Amino acid sequence: MPRRILIGVVTSDKAAKTRRVEIERLVRHPRYSKVIRKKTVCHVHDEANESKMGDKVEIEESRPLSKLKRWRLIRVVEKNREIDVASLRADQQAAAAT
Repeated sequence: MPRRILIGVVTSDKAAKTRRVEIERLVRHPRYSKVIRKKTVCHVHDEANESKMGDKVEIEESRPLSKLKRWRLIRVVEKNREIDVASLRADQQAAAAT
């Protein structure tokens, strides 16, 4: 049986070699027919620590790697484009001080 491949967004990169990825989907409510957003949370093994928070990643199903990890990172589809304003200002102040 082929392994599932999904695309999601990294929501946590605090643990070493582990990422928390959310996969969002739209589901129609059976009675009220309203479209509802639902999300699935997967813990992903990232051997090289290449993904960061906010990145869009492609993951593949694998054998159990730990208590929660059942997925492996294939590749980073899109890097996060948000700018961390606090670190940018700190860099500018450090450059101005020298």
